[in-house]
Amino acid sequence: MSSFLTICYLFICLLGVLNADEKKYSDKDNVIVYVNKVGPYSNPQETYHYYSLPVCRPSKIVSKDLTLGEVLSGDRMAHSLYDVKFNEEINNKQLCSLVLNSDELNSLRLAIEEFYYFEFVIDDIPLRGFVGQVEETNLFPHKHHIYVYTHHHFDFHVNDNQIIYVNISTKDHPPTSLDDDSLTSLKLEFTYSAKWHRTETRYKDRAKYIANTGFFPETLEIHWLSVINSMVLVFLLMGFVVIILSRILKHDLNRMSDEDDDGSPEEENGWKIIHTDVFRFPVNRELFCSVLGVGCQFLSIFTGILIFAVCGMFTVHRHGSLMASAVILYAFTSCVAGYMSGRMYRQLQGEHWTWNIILTANLFTVPFFLIWSVINTVAWIHGTTQALPYTTVLILAFMWLFVGFPLTVLGGIFGKNWTTNFDAPCRTKNIAREIPQVAWYRTSFVRMLVGGFLPFSAISVELYYIFSTFWGREQYMLYGILTIVFIILLSVTACISIALTYFQLAAEDYRWWWQSIVTSGSTGLFVFLYAVFFYFNRSKMRGVLQTLQFFGYTSIACYVFFLMLGTVGFFSSLRFIRYIYVNIKMD
Repeated sequence: MSSFLTICYLFICLLGVLNADEKKYSDKDNVIVYVNKVGPYSNPQETYHYYSLPVCRPSKIVSKDLTLGEVLSGDRMAHSLYDVKFNEEINNKQLCSLVLNSDELNSLRLAIEEFYYFEFVIDDIPLRGFVGQVEETNLFPHKHHIYVYTHHHFDFHVNDNQIIYVNISTKDHPPTSLDDDSLTSLKLEFTYSAKWHRTETRYKDRAKYIANTGFFPETLEIHWLSVINSMVLVFLLMGFVVIILSRILKHDLNRMSDEDDDGSPEEENGWKIIHTDVFRFPVNRELFCSVLGVGCQFLSIFTGILIFAVCGMFTVHRHGSLMASAVILYAFTSCVAGYMSGRMYRQLQGEHWTWNIILTANLFTVPFFLIWSVINTVAWIHGTTQALPYTTVLILAFMWLFVGFPLTVLGGIFGKNWTTNFDAPCRTKNIAREIPQVAWYRTSFVRMLVGGFLPFSAISVELYYIFSTFWGREQYMLYGILTIVFIILLSVTACISIALTYFQLAAEDYRWWWQSIVTSGSTGLFVFLYAVFFYFNRSKMRGVLQTLQFFGYTSIACYVFFLMLGTVGFFSSLRFIRYIYVNIKMD
C-alpha cells in the first residue's frame, strides 16, 4: 500500500512538472507578489529566507505551497505586503514604515556590505535586485558609504490578459544612508510603484524575455563556434581511431590467414596470444556488475532529462522542474540498474546474487547520502534555505524505500532470469598467463590520463556554461547544444576506450575488464580538476558553507561521470573484443 501511494505521489509530481497552466487575469485582479530569499551575490547557493532581514512583513507570514523541485532548489516563497492589481498603475504607494533598532541596523548593514541580493516571484517569474549599495569613497584610509533601497518599482509586460515578463528596479528613488553608527534607531519608509506595458510576445514565448537578458546572449555566437570546433576535432579523432585500428586489425588478420594457408605458422604475439585469457572474468564481480548497472541507470536518467529539456519542459518559470525530474527519474530507473547488474552478474557466473543487488541499490545512494548529510547539517546550522525540511527528507526516503529499492530488486530478478550465458568466443584456460613488463608510456596510469583527457576536452567549453549557470542565478537553456555535446562525449569515450583496450591487449595484458571502466571513467577526475580551477579562478564564491556545497556536490557529479562513462567504455571494449576474437581461428 505504501509503495502504491508513493508511486501515485511521484506521478502527481511529474504531471505537475509537465503541465504548467497559463494563468489569465482580468482587470483589477490581485497579482500576488511572493518574497523568496536573500543571500550574498558571490555565493549563489548560500540563501536565507527574505524575512530573515529587517524588512516589511505581514503580521502573520503565510508560505506558498511549494513543489518538490522548489523545495530542493532552496525556494521558500511567502506572501508579501505588496498590493498589486492587474493593469492598475501605482505611484509611490507606502509599503510600510519600520523603526529599526541598533541590532537590526547592524544586520542590514552587514547584508549590504556582503552585497546581498533578494529574489521575488510574480506569476512564476523570478525578480532579483540588490538590498542596498556600497559606495567606495577612499582607498587609504579605507572609507565607504552604505545605502539601503527603500523603493521598488515593478515594470509589468503583458499580452492581453497574461503577464509575460516582470522587471524590478531599485534605483528610481534615492537610497537611504545607513552611515551613522551612533544611531540607536532609524525610521525607514518603504514604498513601491508599478507600471504596465504592452507586448506582442505570446505567453508560450515569454521565456525569451529571460533568455535575452541573461547569461548566454552576449557569448552565444562564440559558444556555437566553440562547439562546432569541438565537433570537428572530435570527428577527426574518431576517424583517426577507426581508420588506424581497422588497418592494424586487417593487417593482423590477413597475416594470420596467410600463415594458415602456408601451413607454417609463426609464433603468436600481441593480442592473439592471450586469447585463452582475455575472457577471464574480473575480480570483485559484485562491485563490477553494480558499477555497470548504476552506470546504465544514469545513462537512462541523462537521456530522459535531455528529452524532457528538448521538449521545453525546463524553463525559468518552472522552478525546480529539472531537479524534481532528476529525482523522479532516479527512482523509476532503478529497475535499469537492477536489471543490468543482475544480468551481467549471472553471465559472469556470480554466486552472491543478494549481495550484488544490495550493493547495486546502495552504490550511489550511500555516498550521496553521506555527503548530503554533512552539507545539509552545515546549512541547517547556518539557517539557510538550502537545508531541506524534515518532511522533504522523509518524502525522499520513502521514494527510495518504496520505489527505488523495490524496483532495483525487481530489475535484478528479471535480469537474472532472462539472460543467457556469456558465450565467449574463446575458451579460457585454468592457469592464467604471466603478464610481461611494459614501458612507462604503456602503463595503466598513462592510459587513464589519455582516456580521461580526450573526452574531457570535448566538453570543456560546455562545462564553463554549466558551472556558470548551476553555481549562479541563471538557468541553463541551451539544451539542444547540450544534447549534441552529450552525444559527442559518449562517442569519444567509446572510441578512445576501444583504442586503449587494443593497445593494452597488444601489450599482452588481458586485464581489460576493470581497466576499461577506470580509463573511461577517469574523465570525472578531469572534471573535478576543472571545478577546482573554476572555483578559484572563475568565481567569487567563498565561505565554509558555499565551499562545502560546491566541492561536495561537484564530487557527486564527478562520481556520476565515472560510473556513466566507465559503463560506456566497458561495453564498447567488450563489443570490440568479441568482434576481433570471433574472427580468428584457434586450435
